[in-house]
Amino acid sequence: MKMQPGAKAALAVLVAINILNFYDRNVAGALVEPIRKEFHLNDTQIGFLGSVFIWLYALVGVPLGSVADRWSRKKLLAGGIVVWSALTALAALATTYAMLLFTRLGFAVGEAAVAPTATSWIGDLFPGPRRARPLALFMLGVPVGGALAYFFSGPIAQAFGWRMAMVVAAAPAALLIPPLLLLREPQRGSSESRREAQYTGWAAMKIVGRIPTFWWIIASGALLNFNMYALGTFTPAFLSRVHAMSLARSGVATGILYAAGGITGSLFAGWLGDRATVSRGNGRLVWSAGLVVIGAPLSYFGIVAGGGVMAVVFLTIFYGTLCTYYGLVYAAIQDIIAPSMRGTAMAVYFMAMYLCGASFGPLLTGRISDLMARRMAAAAGSSTVTETFKALGLQQAMLILPVMAVLLAVVLFIGSRTIGKDLEKRETAARQAAAGA
Repeated sequence: MKMQPGAKAALAVLVAINILNFYDRNVAGALVEPIRKEFHLNDTQIGFLGSVFIWLYALVGVPLGSVADRWSRKKLLAGGIVVWSALTALAALATTYAMLLFTRLGFAVGEAAVAPTATSWIGDLFPGPRRARPLALFMLGVPVGGALAYFFSGPIAQAFGWRMAMVVAAAPAALLIPPLLLLREPQRGSSESRREAQYTGWAAMKIVGRIPTFWWIIASGALLNFNMYALGTFTPAFLSRVHAMSLARSGVATGILYAAGGITGSLFAGWLGDRATVSRGNGRLVWSAGLVVIGAPLSYFGIVAGGGVMAVVFLTIFYGTLCTYYGLVYAAIQDIIAPSMRGTAMAVYFMAMYLCGASFGPLLTGRISDLMARRMAAAAGSSTVTETFKALGLQQAMLILPVMAVLLAVVLFIGSRTIGKDLEKRETAARQAAAGA
């Protein structure tokens, strides 16, 4: 089956939206050090700033996912862009930690509309055998948006202050609303080779909840995003504290890490994902598990490396292996979920994996960092936790990343053992629906 008319133009707009989505999401991580020093924050408070965004994002995403299965996806997405841009700009006016928290909460409401609407939309533009590559391209927003945030925000903050970096981050997304509204939205299920039963709302949630592989994928998402959000929040700070990089240089180095690792990993996953299922239905999950196994020890070497260049090299490869997840695993979700339930399924996926994993990445890493810094200061007989101890504490805290990566590989492999039966169940349900039509 061929892709829908206008699919490439629609994909280009959705990819651009996701790039700016992750630009604005990562800008706070790029500005951790100047924000920490101005408001006199510890790493636990910095981590909480990231986690509070994730909690609301996850909870709001479920009703928005249900709306995405019933209403105009492009109107919902346009509204989300307006909200997230406005709240990013408002952060530049923050004079207290509480106001910073408020802006991140409002930002979460706007961003929660992106993933359920866009992934459901892409699923209706491209047929199953050709779906991994466009989904991988869409998820290039994660590394490209992150890279741009770090490339620009650090140098802008060093030259003009962190508030100006927030304003620069807020402006571009609004420019994408007109081309988005001009797109023709495809009918749900238009790229499928057969007609399937239509379910929405609570009925859709119950059916999705009875798919075993979906729960293993949720667990994998929790572990993946624990690492992704810990990296996004603390990598610039890690490079500044441990390897004595300036704000601008640590931002550029993190941008290189995101761009080189993320783009390479995402494109490789898109190429591999549409070939992995040719010989075996569980190929996408098997390959994803194997690539994460390769990356886990590299993250350890990157954290303990003696030089900044080697740290960036190892962490870049590690980040690249994590980014292969999107093209492979997101395509697997589309394989096991019927078109009418994909917005709901993605919203449930995001809620569960964010609440159970991603939200703890920044908070737990920051908490461990503060704890280790205090212990090292006490062991050295110092009554003050100096910047040296804060650097060592953060380095120790980041050693949790390879542990989570190993667990991620295990969960993905278990999911690969159940997906075959779930694919058969969907095929059976589709045949029954076609027979009853």
